[in-house]
Amino acid sequence: MKKSRHVSLEEEHHPESIRRRLNTPHKVQTVPDAILGGIDGCVTTFAVVSGAFGAGFSASVALVLGFANLVADGFSMAVSNYESIQAQQEHIDGVRRSERRHIERVPEGEREEVRQIFRQKGFEGDMLERVVDIISQDRDVWVDTMLTEEHGLQTQALSPLRSAAATFVAFLVVGMMPLLPYTLAAFSATQQFLASLTVAALMFFLIGMLKSVVYRQPILRSGLRTLLMGGAAAGLAFVTGHLAHAWFGVGV
Repeated sequence: MKKSRHVSLEEEHHPESIRRRLNTPHKVQTVPDAILGGIDGCVTTFAVVSGAFGAGFSASVALVLGFANLVADGFSMAVSNYESIQAQQEHIDGVRRSERRHIERVPEGEREEVRQIFRQKGFEGDMLERVVDIISQDRDVWVDTMLTEEHGLQTQALSPLRSAAATFVAFLVVGMMPLLPYTLAAFSATQQFLASLTVAALMFFLIGMLKSVVYRQPILRSGLRTLLMGGAAAGLAFVTGHLAHAWFGVGV
């Protein structure tokens, strides 16, 4: 097993493999948005279910509240994600335009910035000057270097619409799962809640496992951590609903 993994790493670092990988355009990553939407969707709807059960509400009320929150919160989260990424992209574009103006107006000052950046990386003497000359020969490379090295910004284009869509779809699909047991009229209220609890726990664990695969983390630990986080939110909602029922006497 170790031998095949070693061979695989060697193949990945073959000059031709490296060339293809570096020349392949980076794809916009939507997996983090989907993971975020899925976790929040499951937490949101199961929190409503838990609160409704704790308050003594009927299954029909839990379904109405759950689906209403599912759509409204999912849309709100997608819009928030869109606006956040759009603002981030506008900031990057603004800094890019600013750096282009600086290069046009004070090129020697911008060359000095490049020089000091790479001096901090250990370059000295003729080697340092060659690096400065090479970077400053290409205006796009020069601007991208300043974005990443001076401002700590990424040069890869962002997609606010795609991120928002991934968030919304994941929110709806995963968030709907804890509500499905409440459509089973043959179940008692307790059975519906326990079935919803089981489904929600499974969703949390599967999302954690997916996250571990994408980010190469230990599967079991990631799954359990996500499960504990979601369970804590649901437990808080259940206690809140139960206390509200005890204090205010609400319930259907």
